[in-house]
Amino acid sequence: MDVATIVGIISGVTFILVSMTLGGAGITIYVHVPSVMITLGGTVAATLINYPLHELFGVFGTVRNAFAFEIQTPATMIETLVSYATKARREGILTLESELETARDPFLVRGVRLAIDGTAPELIKDILTTELAYVESRHALGQGIFTMMGTYAPAFGMIGTLIGLISMLRTLEDPSRIGQGMATALITTFYGALMANLIFLPIAGKLRTRTRDEMLIKEVIIEGILSIQSGDNPRIVEQKLKAFISPKLRESVQTSLKPVK
Repeated sequence: MDVATIVGIISGVTFILVSMTLGGAGITIYVHVPSVMITLGGTVAATLINYPLHELFGVFGTVRNAFAFEIQTPATMIETLVSYATKARREGILTLESELETARDPFLVRGVRLAIDGTAPELIKDILTTELAYVESRHALGQGIFTMMGTYAPAFGMIGTLIGLISMLRTLEDPSRIGQGMATALITTFYGALMANLIFLPIAGKLRTRTRDEMLIKEVIIEGILSIQSGDNPRIVEQKLKAFISPKLRESVQTSLKPVK
């Protein structure tokens, strides 16, 4: 579970609700069903027009990554690959078959199995790189959908504002209806800005971060598998893989190998 995402949404909503309450007018004046229908309904409708239905249904699995994301850290993956390299060098690459029973990363398992089967290094790299590109493209779709929703929401908020202003201007002779028109005019803009900047755009940003982290792990796996298959010394494997991460993160890598002085 990603605590930061949950805390961010809850704290954002809480601060906004508290500020509404402290304003003295109460929260109820900000509840306006027509404004919700214009802003949220319009955003969903525009998104449905922009994307095929099957892509929208598929994005729900991607959204889960913003709240619950299970991925090994680069340091942990490097430690795993170095241990594989050590075992393969001592006992042969075929002995890695037993290690795959406890491996949690399907990408790692597929790559190691290709190496065990004696697949050519160029073909292994081609297969895994193609899969990596596909995963990145699939994740980019989810990011794009939420980015577009973050664009549509303020736009439909402005449409609601225009509707409210038109309603207000047509009823200037009836002061009792001016307030209702102004409410629609202003609250729709508020809803649009709130949805875009607290929900849609932050989720798109979090998904981009998740994709970046996952791509790094997969790149480390590809390089590690190719090094193991080529029979590189485990210490060389470790140094190759550490080159993917920052100097600060390199200190967190704990392997059974003696550090290079």
